[in-house]
Amino acid sequence: MFTEIRKRDDRIVPFNEAKITDAIFKAAKAVGGEDRQTAMELTLDVVKLLKQNFQGNVFSVEDVQDAVEKILIEKGHAKTAKAYILYREKRSRVRETRSELMDAVAEILRETSRDNANVGNSPSAKVLQISEVASKNYYLKRAIPEDEAKAHIEGDIYIHDLAWYGKTMTCLQIPLDRLLREGFNNGHGYIRPPKGVKTAAALAAIILQSNQNDMHGGQSYAYFDRDMAPFVEMEYRRKAKELKETLERMGVPVDDEKIVAIVKEKTEEEVFQAMEGLIYNLNTMHSRAGAQVPFSSINLGTDTTWGGRMVTRAFLLAFEKGLGKGECPIFPNVIFKVKEDVNFEPDDPNYDLFQLSLRVACKRLQPNFSFMDSSFNVSYRDEEVAYMGCRTRVIADINGEAVSNGRGNLSFTSINLPRLGIRANGDLTLFWQYLDEAINLSIKQLLSRYDVQKKFKMRDFPFLMGQKLYVDSEDLKSGDTIEKAICHGTLSMGFIGLAECLVALTGKHHGQSQEAQSLGLSIVSYMRRRCDEATKKYKLNYTLLATPAEGLSGRFTQYDVKRFGVIPGITDKEWYTNSFHIPVEYDITAMEKIALEGPYHKYCNAGHISYIELPSAPNHNLEAFETIIRSMQEADMGYAAVNFPVDVCRECGFNGVIETDTCPKCNTAGNISRVRRITGYLSTLDRFNESKLAEERNRRIHMRFQQ
Repeated sequence: MFTEIRKRDDRIVPFNEAKITDAIFKAAKAVGGEDRQTAMELTLDVVKLLKQNFQGNVFSVEDVQDAVEKILIEKGHAKTAKAYILYREKRSRVRETRSELMDAVAEILRETSRDNANVGNSPSAKVLQISEVASKNYYLKRAIPEDEAKAHIEGDIYIHDLAWYGKTMTCLQIPLDRLLREGFNNGHGYIRPPKGVKTAAALAAIILQSNQNDMHGGQSYAYFDRDMAPFVEMEYRRKAKELKETLERMGVPVDDEKIVAIVKEKTEEEVFQAMEGLIYNLNTMHSRAGAQVPFSSINLGTDTTWGGRMVTRAFLLAFEKGLGKGECPIFPNVIFKVKEDVNFEPDDPNYDLFQLSLRVACKRLQPNFSFMDSSFNVSYRDEEVAYMGCRTRVIADINGEAVSNGRGNLSFTSINLPRLGIRANGDLTLFWQYLDEAINLSIKQLLSRYDVQKKFKMRDFPFLMGQKLYVDSEDLKSGDTIEKAICHGTLSMGFIGLAECLVALTGKHHGQSQEAQSLGLSIVSYMRRRCDEATKKYKLNYTLLATPAEGLSGRFTQYDVKRFGVIPGITDKEWYTNSFHIPVEYDITAMEKIALEGPYHKYCNAGHISYIELPSAPNHNLEAFETIIRSMQEADMGYAAVNFPVDVCRECGFNGVIETDTCPKCNTAGNISRVRRITGYLSTLDRFNESKLAEERNRRIHMRFQQ
């Protein structure tokens, strides 16, 4: 008689044949059987078979299961055998998932991954990543439709922010003006409307932080200068009143003209301190999941009121000054809105602020620039389009008015374009067929996720919905679902690697060939058209996104190298090129790159961005820098930025290109902050993942300046 059995982890434990009987009986009951006596008789047959095959040797759990399947089939119990096989497969999947999860956790405990360059290596960061791994496994194995999960796992598409799939939405343009005007409650009591600009700025930081706790993506203010302006005027009036009262008590004659000058100066000082405090807060409030600061963005530059202008000027000056030792602020993402008749020409009321924004960008990489007069933004000129984060844009709404405030992206899914090109092998008919299949699946996947999101309850989002931040959330009660509000959000289909896809189809990318450029525009415009069709069909805001690929750029490439091998010009480097961009390693002038990428912006209505690379900060050539920005506007871009190395010594604050590990000013070694842009956000090089480090090393300069 057998006495021992080998478990899957190689442990030897006592053999208990009653467990075989139990398993057979459960399988029989699953198909309507109720006879335990038959299960016991079949168990004896299983044991006999094991004796024949193993003759006293220790057998394994798998050996027993194989024997059970064989006996059930041979004895005519086909239905029971099928139920047993299905149960065995289910248990195997559970074990595999558990094993994969444990391996992933072990890897995280060794080193936090670099999928997100703003996640640190702290204990809370590790806890975040462990929970994300568990969530991803759950959603892929239990919640997401099988065809969508399979496509994600195999690298045909990528479901972004998968760990948050059934928990929340992505991002929001927050209605700051209303929250400051009416006050708010972030969970521990009512916060009164502020009476001064410092308090207003502090509350602005708290609002971003509070909503970040309800969402995983970017938090933004669409009209920061306009929304803060009333509190500058409030500050001015309060200071003027206090000064007059003080002078009157002292019996000093009141000179209104001098009072205006003094109060204005004091107000400017107060506003600068408020903006500096806001920037400090947004770079130090490690409250977001994984010990990150909120993913904050601020749009400004077009308010021409006295208060709004002062906010923009003070904010830009504080950003230019930097952090305590002159370090470059990482957050917020600053977006300066360029608008004709407002700040674009010398006679415009905010032209001086545009010039200041150029100066600050030449030192700090920000602000980025959004163009209100591009062909796809100009029709919203009164409302003004706002951008956020790495590129997100929200404005048109099939279910309501075209606004930015109170709306954001719900989710996005990206298509692996290079894979489609490789599979087509130069056959355009096949390519268009494959592209249609990928688009259909992406549209379906976004709808599957929306069907989950729309069932969330108002109480699931105590700040986002509780404080009525989303459009049409005003009447929601605690137990109500949120579909009434989030139907105003966007569902975005993204894409990566247009350049590599074109190489697969034509042998050249769009920087090398006009034929490839024409095909590239056809591909992207077709994807946009399919999104517009889905919008009309489903009455939801399907939009096309120029995907910000951080961890994804290397992940898709790794998948395709395994599947297709190393293909020159396609899979022979560690990353795929972002969205519609010209490959970073390709030699091209700034003006050529701008001209080629500009036409793609109008199709990517969910968000877009283009960059020009410079060798160093162009502090001494503002005229040339301005030429780049004006060329971007003329090329019909919506959102753009300029990149260059920003190296800062953390010891003495020296700012410039530092070639070695030693500061040239104070000779301190090993304490250099190297700030670079990654997929729209700023971060330090030590937080880049391997594929993005490789991409950064290969970036070619598009314009050189004479310093």
